[in-house]
Amino acid sequence: MIFDPLYLIMIVPALILSIYAQFKVKSTYGRFSKVPTYRGITGAQAAREILRVAGVQGVDIELTRGFLSDHYDPRSRVLRLSEGVYSGNSIASVGVAAHEAGHAIQHAHGYAPLKLRSALVPVSSLGSNLAWPLLIIGFIFASQSLILAGIVFFSLAVLFQIVTLPVEFNASSRALQALPASGILSDTEVGGARKVLGAAALTYVAAATAALLQLVYFLLRAGL
Repeated sequence: MIFDPLYLIMIVPALILSIYAQFKVKSTYGRFSKVPTYRGITGAQAAREILRVAGVQGVDIELTRGFLSDHYDPRSRVLRLSEGVYSGNSIASVGVAAHEAGHAIQHAHGYAPLKLRSALVPVSSLGSNLAWPLLIIGFIFASQSLILAGIVFFSLAVLFQIVTLPVEFNASSRALQALPASGILSDTEVGGARKVLGAAALTYVAAATAALLQLVYFLLRAGL
């Protein structure tokens, strides 16, 4: 299928967007990781303060390996921050930590899209693993039933990507409201955090766009 001109026409724009998004998030994070906050608060301290002000208890904050590997685990209620974010006192570090704290607040408040995304994790993983083999075999042997099964499984993975968007946007919105409200960042510093989180959000948009375009391609080639 990678030699199908239609596939290339549809996927190349998404690929370009993905490359740009990765470049944007790394360059923006790198830029604001060199700008210390006025108060000198680290990412871990910012996350704890935001959770405290929001009245969220029982969330542990741990150090994890990797570059921008920050995430919130709703199953164990653990907020894991990469080394640069955990101990960094830059605008970028505080912005990323606040975003992850936003996910913890979503969980504590029963934010519906987060619940849906968590429920979709196992079926999305199953869909990602089964979709491609079924589609490839189905197209090779012109088996409409296998192609349709592959499309159904792939749709589950696409749905996960789509549901992820409001979850990530909302977490960033909560972070950008909490940072000045709690006094962690000044109004002028929040602008830098907004750029960092905006660049990070673009990666999720790129992933969802790529998944949607691939799904449309499969539907077209299946005659649907």
